Amino acid sequence: MNSNPRVPSAALTRRAFHGLVAGAAMTAVPVLRAQSDNRIVLGQSAAFSGAAAQLGIQFNAGAKLHFDAINAQGGVNGQRVTIAQLDDGYEPDRCAENTSKLIKDDVFALFGYIGTPTSLAALPLATKARVPFFAPFTGAMGLREPFNRLAFHLRASYNDETEVIVRQLTNLGMNKVAVFHQNDAYGKAGLDGVTLALGSRNLKPVATGTVERNSVDVAAAVAAIVAAKPNAVVQISAYKSCAAFIREARKAGYGGTFYNVSFVGTQALADELGKDGAGVVVSQVVPSPYSPSKPITREFLDAIAKGGNKVQANFSSMEGYMAARLFSEGIRRAGARPTRDTLITGLESLTDFSLGGFNVSFGPNDHVASSFVEVSMLTGDGRVRT
Repeated sequence: MNSNPRVPSAALTRRAFHGLVAGAAMTAVPVLRAQSDNRIVLGQSAAFSGAAAQLGIQFNAGAKLHFDAINAQGGVNGQRVTIAQLDDGYEPDRCAENTSKLIKDDVFALFGYIGTPTSLAALPLATKARVPFFAPFTGAMGLREPFNRLAFHLRASYNDETEVIVRQLTNLGMNKVAVFHQNDAYGKAGLDGVTLALGSRNLKPVATGTVERNSVDVAAAVAAIVAAKPNAVVQISAYKSCAAFIREARKAGYGGTFYNVSFVGTQALADELGKDGAGVVVSQVVPSPYSPSKPITREFLDAIAKGGNKVQANFSSMEGYMAARLFSEGIRRAGARPTRDTLITGLESLTDFSLGGFNVSFGPNDHVASSFVEVSMLTGDGRVRT
């Protein structure tokens, strides 16, 4: 299906970060402090329970798969990497509490946070404490602009994803597009992306409908959107609410197409929908974990096999694995006694780097590694076709 792989160019360089916490007096953790006893502890607050649990569970499983394998070989430059994980249930307040605890516990960096509202609650705390914030599972522009020296992103933005979705829809002559979105910062980020992409084509959403975070109460959204008779509905929510919307919309007689951005959790959505998932489209920001066409996928699948087939191969676990792999390369370049500053320098040296055939690029003024997007489709039998 359609793909739009590209690596951000110099023309897309983010604005220089200004006003980053004026002095070390405001930090509780010295910037140059290295982790002790040859162990690097990362802190992760994520949904491990609730309506978005599979996102945190799968991302974490993929990341640990890589770290466990590299630790078994002696670690990175002799440093073993582990993850201290806390459950926030995909709620910003709990995430902020967890983040404060992780920072107090002196984790080396924050890693693999799940979601926009939670990450937005955590990033100011990380910035104040001058702790790197690596590979959040979100494409929100609010976490990328203005540029923040401490924040690093593996995945493409929601603007990138929604541009590809809208391009495909309009190329197919489907100009009546509605948006079903979560009523929070994540939903707004996705809605903004769709609106921007439509606006560049002199179009706008024909209808919108919302759902509360961690809720499946979609009745009002279904009524508002189905009445507008859109050709397609772009969904910006997590898998349980998106599945509920699809089922209820179809019961209400809607026969159009459903598109989702990657955060939905592709395999989780397929599992929720079963045969009702046939034809549902999801944009992806990492290569397919099912097709061994790229070396990174073959490496991932081989790691699963060597680990006893305990990790499910899906897009979420694949992204976790790739995030861990990229972080490890940054640590390797940070030297024998890595500090937070040398980690940042190491990551920024990853220009035009091949992550197993998946091109990524960081730089001193650009901390978004990739803008790769491709489109996949659920087949209705629990599988995903790309």
